[in-house]
Amino acid sequence: MGALTAPCVPRAQLRRRGAASPSNEAQQGTGGSRPGRLLGLRSSYSAGSPGRMGKKIKKEVEPPPKDVFDPLMIESKKAATVVLMLRSPEEEILAKACEAIYKFALKGEENKATLLELGAVEPLTKLLTHEDKIVRRNATMIFGILASNKEVVIHEFASLCLANMSAEYTSKVQIFEHGGLEPLIRLLSSPDPDVKKNSMECIYNLVQDFQCRTTLQELNAIPPILELLKSEYPVIQLLALKTLGVITNDKESRTMLRDNQGLDHLIKILETKELNDLHIEALAVIANCLEDMDTMVQIQQTGGLKKLLSFAENSTIPDIQKNAAKAITKAAYDPENRKLFHEQEVEKCLVALLGSENDGTKIAASQAISAMCENSGSKDFFNNQGIPQLIQLLKSDNEEVREAAALALANLTTCNPANANAAAEADGIDPLINVLSSKRDGAIANAATVLTNMAMQEPLRLNIQNHDIMHAIISPLRSANTVVQSKAALAVAATACDVEARTELRNSGGLEPLVELLRSKNDEVRKHASWAVMVCAGDELTANELCRLGALDILEEVNLSGTRRNKFSEAAYNKLLNNNLSLKYSQTGYLSSSNIINDGFYDYGRINPGTKLLPLKELCLQEPSDLRAVLLINSKSDVSPPSSMEDKSDVGYGRSISSSSSLRRSSKEKTNAGFGSPIEDKSEPASGRNTVVSKSATKEKGWRKGRGKKEEEKVKEEEEVMVVPKFVGEGSSDKEWCPPSDPDFSMYVYEVTKSILPITNIKEQIEVLAKYVAEKMGGKITKEKIPDFSWELHISELKFQLKSNVIPIGHVKKGIFYHRALLFKALADRIGIGCSLVRGEYGRAWNEVMLQNESRKGVIGGLPAPEVYVVDLMFHPGGLMKLRSREADLYRFL
Repeated sequence: MGALTAPCVPRAQLRRRGAASPSNEAQQGTGGSRPGRLLGLRSSYSAGSPGRMGKKIKKEVEPPPKDVFDPLMIESKKAATVVLMLRSPEEEILAKACEAIYKFALKGEENKATLLELGAVEPLTKLLTHEDKIVRRNATMIFGILASNKEVVIHEFASLCLANMSAEYTSKVQIFEHGGLEPLIRLLSSPDPDVKKNSMECIYNLVQDFQCRTTLQELNAIPPILELLKSEYPVIQLLALKTLGVITNDKESRTMLRDNQGLDHLIKILETKELNDLHIEALAVIANCLEDMDTMVQIQQTGGLKKLLSFAENSTIPDIQKNAAKAITKAAYDPENRKLFHEQEVEKCLVALLGSENDGTKIAASQAISAMCENSGSKDFFNNQGIPQLIQLLKSDNEEVREAAALALANLTTCNPANANAAAEADGIDPLINVLSSKRDGAIANAATVLTNMAMQEPLRLNIQNHDIMHAIISPLRSANTVVQSKAALAVAATACDVEARTELRNSGGLEPLVELLRSKNDEVRKHASWAVMVCAGDELTANELCRLGALDILEEVNLSGTRRNKFSEAAYNKLLNNNLSLKYSQTGYLSSSNIINDGFYDYGRINPGTKLLPLKELCLQEPSDLRAVLLINSKSDVSPPSSMEDKSDVGYGRSISSSSSLRRSSKEKTNAGFGSPIEDKSEPASGRNTVVSKSATKEKGWRKGRGKKEEEKVKEEEEVMVVPKFVGEGSSDKEWCPPSDPDFSMYVYEVTKSILPITNIKEQIEVLAKYVAEKMGGKITKEKIPDFSWELHISELKFQLKSNVIPIGHVKKGIFYHRALLFKALADRIGIGCSLVRGEYGRAWNEVMLQNESRKGVIGGLPAPEVYVVDLMFHPGGLMKLRSREADLYRFL
């Protein structure tokens, strides 16, 4: 706090409470009861221009210009007049006035007292620092004479000097270091009111410093300061209260005040209407004292708390109501104090204050409600009384009022569905959304918190979405304030829980600022933004747009950092990966049974964290190399990706089936109705690709009838040449790229759908599918024969024939672990068999399935307990090995 700015009050001006205004005796030449004395010399000067003492010399002078004040000769015979001259801006006048006052003071003690009563000390104090040396010298000489007066006058003069000096920091330090506090505290008991006032003012200025406050406690200054509250001079009472307001910020001082019955003095002041000019400062002291539980209990036991609340509610002075609400706010931060307040029904008082016409009172009452919300009983009380009034305050033109009301509502609705409902029933959604465009960051953050709390309930969330929340939240997402960013992102996470809301957010341009928040250096912002991204990635279109905006790359970078990552960033990254299974499998080496492989999936192989996976188009256009072959899943023969998405690594080329559960529900219908080939269902004319597929289908049937090995190789060569990746409209300037077709895989899907899907036993389905996959990939192979299988040569030939590193999975006729596991997963997903795909070391990969063990009963409902099995696709196709010890079993199995 700054120094006290109240002007020093000289003896003649210090008035008792209720006294009449001072007379103009000083101006008439008298001071107090003493008659004024002549100065004993004639003071002659020219007003307006410097003049000199001495004999006048008559000479003709030119008339002064019209804009110059004519010299005025004055002869003064009153000390009061010369005292007034001490305030002149002219240096010569000041010097001569000081000289005259000095001579006047030399004539006796009575003259010195007269000068003090006329208020000469105050202007003389200012002249001690005047620029002119003569003025400074004369003023100092006068003080030297005045200091020889009797002790009370010395005390008054000395304390006044210290009071003026203490307003400046360096002087304040010197006063403290020279031990000035102790004599000043003693002077508080002086019989002279001016000495008390000056000493109290100096102490007030000194205690702005913490070290001075500590020393004040050691000198036991509280009792004499409390005595000054009984003074008949208002200025002394006010200074005492202001000083108490400062020192009671320290717990030790509050304890001393309580022990010296200071609260009784303060309550009496509040009860006395004649002292209403002291009520505001008295409330400030009480507010500090209520922070201590012991003080709170004492004031409650003596009935002072009830008086305080009644005083606050019934007062007609806005500042008093405001300070009373602030006192409640301070005290309510302590849980025991909140309990006592609740017992005294403080809520009724606060609700009444919300109806005040003064904005300051409304703000203070809203803040007090926010503090009281930590008490569950108070929270329930405000459900019917308080929330409707706060909703109305959200419509105020005063931004601070809106912010305070939003804060109260945020605390009221947190973890309280009933209050959230009450806010909605009070038509609070629309004004809350309007507050999101406020100019005050606090108001925006609080409003977003309330909307988040309300959105926890689905009916309220739908209501909020109908008020265009997704468009309104974009501006807070772009805020530079981290608290606003965090609360806005959390609001998105709470409200974007369905496709319609996410679509609206996406179309409104809200995903871009949300993705940018993932880069934030603030932990809370990054966490809530990750949470919101995780929610928004719930549908494929929004997930694809998030990936296009770089969310996947940012989250990958964040998760590589040991300090920036969090559980939400990891969850958001995994959620986005679920819409980009090619990248997920390359990075994690694992696809769960819920990760359905669709057309456009490709297995690039393992990549290290931070390595960018090239898009399929770019991989297809690369020349063959000695790098690992990229395996492609594509059952569509002639479908091009949308032009806006063709460069994406996460593009899907259309889902050929629904989820596993829907497949199982519809399997019976499909069996009865019969299935046509996916190629035959195309409406477009037969193309070269379709011709190849027809040949492939014919040859597959021939193979099952036992055609010779040479003929099989010939057929495969024909197929491999015919299905090289191509461009639609090749030769033109505008080439539309489409992924390589895979007629063999299309036939695989058709065959397993027709022959395996109708099987009702899941274990039998798995066994039949495993044998089917093994047959298509070169049949059963023993461990000893693996080196002679020559699958590498086969893959190299395919890369050469296709002129690409990308090989459709149906072209692979000699496959080992990772080829077979991928094909099994792709086909199992098409017919609704739940299985995972796991990548191992050294070209190993396998599929895991969950089967119920009929020999063991589960804990719940007597159902068979599910167990994990690994599907054998190499050594004993169709065999299932139960995993007990994963590493040991897999080592033995693979």
